[in-house]
Amino acid sequence: MQALQVFAGAAARQRLAERGLQPQDVGLIPAAAGGPKGLVLNGLDRHLFSEFLPRSRQAVHLLGASIGAWRMTSAASAARPEDAEAAFRAMAEAYIAQQYDPEPGRKSPSAGSVSRKFEQTLAEQFAGREAEVLGHSRWRLHIVTSRGRGLLARESRWRTPLGYLGAFAANALHRPWLGRWLERVVFSDPRERLPLRLGDFPSREVHLSERNLRAALLASCSIPFWLEAQADLPGAPKGAYWDGGITDYHLHLDYRALLGREAPLVLYPHFQRQVVPGWLDKALKHRHRASDFLSNMVLLAPHPDWVRSLPGAKLPDRNDFLKLELAERQRRWRVAVAESQRLAEEFERLTCQASIQALPL
Repeated sequence: MQALQVFAGAAARQRLAERGLQPQDVGLIPAAAGGPKGLVLNGLDRHLFSEFLPRSRQAVHLLGASIGAWRMTSAASAARPEDAEAAFRAMAEAYIAQQYDPEPGRKSPSAGSVSRKFEQTLAEQFAGREAEVLGHSRWRLHIVTSRGRGLLARESRWRTPLGYLGAFAANALHRPWLGRWLERVVFSDPRERLPLRLGDFPSREVHLSERNLRAALLASCSIPFWLEAQADLPGAPKGAYWDGGITDYHLHLDYRALLGREAPLVLYPHFQRQVVPGWLDKALKHRHRASDFLSNMVLLAPHPDWVRSLPGAKLPDRNDFLKLELAERQRRWRVAVAESQRLAEEFERLTCQASIQALPL
């Protein structure tokens, strides 16, 4: 059974057909939001950062939102290729081990308690290692967050639901109008700016630093109503910061600025074929189509038949927290991580080919 599918934009498809895929071709790796779905990419992540990319020398930009930001920060925390395997295994196990119990008198845990516990999880992996993450010799880390505007500039019991109701309506009418409610803020490696045009949506870049690394990462993972917004991040404009997936669920950005550079391809390990712009676009199927922005993208996604072979015949997802007992959820997710090695093995065989026939995005 085939586990891995390869999709590509027009420019990338031609390049793959002519010369296959070489590690020196890769200039940027996006990592999507999507919660536990990202666990099925663990095998690919381990292979890419411990085996494939170390065969080249160029700097590579790592761009992540939510769990994708956590994955890419894990990559940057591995100073040597041989450390990447352990870093990604630790990240997956920390994600799987999450358990949030309600406080006394509550049926579900409060957003504050979830935020505090998740902050502790991130601290266990990255506290005291900020300089190491930001000083990686090759990886340039960029973390996407969503900064509230208008009613969403501050979090409160009434402002937040009303603000997101307005954001939902604005986005449904015209995606750029979402920018009246939320702004894309990218915390970027100060050594090298993100080499993309961000004119599709109200955006700004601020420097990623030792002071704001973990705060930006926590903000990028702060799902509205599940976790608290993170307020007034160091070195960034004041305001409430939420999950980067709200504005950029699958990071459907204009990657064409990489064309003509030494490493022009965007290599995207993803859990599905579609690159959905924002979290509020999930139900808007007409926004799931590929665009010219993705011309130089090579997207790696699990084959649907392989997904059906996983426990529950599906990818891990956030509803598993609610529907499954703790032990069963953890068992299923560990199986998914173990089985993800299949994706890495097929990718390795693929990169040995002189020509690759990718499917259109």
